Amino acid sequence: MLAPLARRSCPAFLCIHALKIKKNCLPLCTSRWTSTSVIPRITTHYTVYPREKDKRWEGVNMERFAEEADVVIVGAGPAGLSAAVRLKQLAAEQEKDIRVCLVEKAAQIGAHTLSGACLDPGAFKELFPDWKEKGAPLNTPVTEDRFGILTEKYRIPVPILPGLPMNNHGNYIVRLGHLVSWMGEQAEALGVEVYPGYAAAEVLFHEDGSVKGIATNDVGIQKDGAPKTTFERGLELHAKVTVFAEGCHGHLAKQLFKKFDLRANCEPQTYGIGLKELWLIDEKKWRPGRVDHTVGWPLDRHTYGGSFLYHLNEGEPLVALGLVVGLDYQNPYLSPFREFQRWKHHPSIQPTLEGGKRIAYGARALNEGGLQSIPKLTFPGGLLIGCSPGFMNVPKIKGSHTAMKSGILAAESIFNQLTTENLQSKTIGLHVTEYEDNLKKSWVWKELYAVRNIRPSCHGVLGVYGGMIYTGIFYWIFRGMEPWTLKHKGSDSDKLKPAKDCTPIEYPKPDGRISFDLLSSVALSGTNHEHDQPAHLTLKDDSIPVNRNLSIYDGPEQRFCPAGGFHGS
Repeated sequence: MLAPLARRSCPAFLCIHALKIKKNCLPLCTSRWTSTSVIPRITTHYTVYPREKDKRWEGVNMERFAEEADVVIVGAGPAGLSAAVRLKQLAAEQEKDIRVCLVEKAAQIGAHTLSGACLDPGAFKELFPDWKEKGAPLNTPVTEDRFGILTEKYRIPVPILPGLPMNNHGNYIVRLGHLVSWMGEQAEALGVEVYPGYAAAEVLFHEDGSVKGIATNDVGIQKDGAPKTTFERGLELHAKVTVFAEGCHGHLAKQLFKKFDLRANCEPQTYGIGLKELWLIDEKKWRPGRVDHTVGWPLDRHTYGGSFLYHLNEGEPLVALGLVVGLDYQNPYLSPFREFQRWKHHPSIQPTLEGGKRIAYGARALNEGGLQSIPKLTFPGGLLIGCSPGFMNVPKIKGSHTAMKSGILAAESIFNQLTTENLQSKTIGLHVTEYEDNLKKSWVWKELYAVRNIRPSCHGVLGVYGGMIYTGIFYWIFRGMEPWTLKHKGSDSDKLKPAKDCTPIEYPKPDGRISFDLLSSVALSGTNHEHDQPAHLTLKDDSIPVNRNLSIYDGPEQRFCPAGGFHGS
């Protein structure tokens, strides 16, 4: 067995970084690592290299303490917290004693939720009818709604007609991190047991195959996968029903998709990456309640994406701005982060930021597949809510409201099953099929059905502009009632072209005032990764980065990651 290597010293890393110095090094790197070469071991995760086969783990105590609950919820975002709150509301109304445990990987509730979102408040108000009296942080109603198409130098205004998905009348601009934190306080006040700082690392199963619960992450592990002297086993949380609200592309959900074949009858999910910054700007340029969306430059018509600029009213002149890029782009040289930095220099954007100060940066993945890509939502012992299965309304650029409603519906379905007398269950873990039925009868399904064809309509020869034309005809006029459903054209990775067929993109150097480099940006993200701990990325095959990604696509990992996680130490 090869000695484990740190990522910074591995040949894959050295090859990728050599490309930045000498482009003609590519043949040398790729020829060095042929399919018959011995590939250095990069991945150390126990799911790839089992601990029972690793001598370094011999004699280590692997027992875990276990807790029993009625419901365990994974993820304290809008969906998970809505489910937790609704469960305890129902328990209080009907005087039932239900133990609800919620685990969240962030050290504080809301800490991994970057501020700046436009919220459709329907589901939130349903969950908290007295939200004003309780002081919910909905401080900025939308007062001005603008949409435009950007060319390199100009902004072409486009009217937002009533009924179009991007119409934000009645919505609120919120600091979503603050809103999630407030929801966490309400959950705890109702009796939900909230465990921040505990990432769910493993799905547990009963002998009959139903979900038993989850185990939290082990701590005290070296970067090479060996136990430290401080090693401690994670906690097991068992439940009658486990609710997975991990967010987009959660690692536990991926295991469940495979085990229960949940994606058998849906299309592949398609994704986007959203990059966002929070700025303090000159008060003279501040327009509280303004919502501004654009499409076009710096992206070409075949690259799905768009920008947003929201003016918050939080007692200081704050704006949240960002760029969303569909991950079905074609050119492997495209860098979503650098496209975002370039976008800020547009003549219609830069004046707002001049004289201001950037105070936060972050990014998140987005589900963009819509109705066609929603998997089966229930399985014995558990169910999926929120962005885990993917309820984002893509043309509306909103998913928090549908995530919250899915959590509410899940809670009501679970509660009915938990409180049914003489319940007959075929498995130890309860299978709450009622949830999926109720969701498909709700406004969530109706809303997603109406916009189902907008995202796939952008795959035509006109690209994004073809999608806008389609939206104007079939959504605004027919409200999505056309008798067909368009398909996505395969997975995102299938769209990427080989590097030899594409032109490298020359990005301008950041000026340190409006645009910034990646390192200084990550420093504002709140990301904290100890040097001697395992990487958060796990490769199924350590040969892929060099033999495929680098040799064919010129190592796109170094460009598409918004934190540089694929090529840093």
